[in-house]
Amino acid sequence: MEQLTIEATVNNLPRVTEFIISSLEELNCKPKILLQMELVIEELFVNVAHYAYRPDVGKCIVQKEIETSPSRSITMTLIDSGIPYNPLEHEDPDTSLGVEEREIGGLGIFLVKKNVDEISYVYKDGQNILRLKKFF
Repeated sequence: MEQLTIEATVNNLPRVTEFIISSLEELNCKPKILLQMELVIEELFVNVAHYAYRPDVGKCIVQKEIETSPSRSITMTLIDSGIPYNPLEHEDPDTSLGVEEREIGGLGIFLVKKNVDEISYVYKDGQNILRLKKFF
């Protein structure tokens, strides 16, 4: 497992993206998988940057683990010590409604859930731990 500890600011999104995507590119992942993971990284890291420590800034630990046998997958974990928040507790937005009719919020985590194969959350020892797995 590799780990990146970084200040949770939107300015650091490119570093986090590169940290995850570079490993997938080395494994010649399909462009669709790369795009899905870029979306997932952006949604999750930006949420930590905007909400976990507000109005302050704190650290985010991003971990990645690549599995190549028996199946190919990446497990990504985001860990922060910010405000406890389980994004999986919230009901998915009603995507059958028009944009004007829908409540604000929740679409980002909905997109994350649609683009990964497994996702879990736990609050442990003062930390939010969000783990996801994507097979490729």
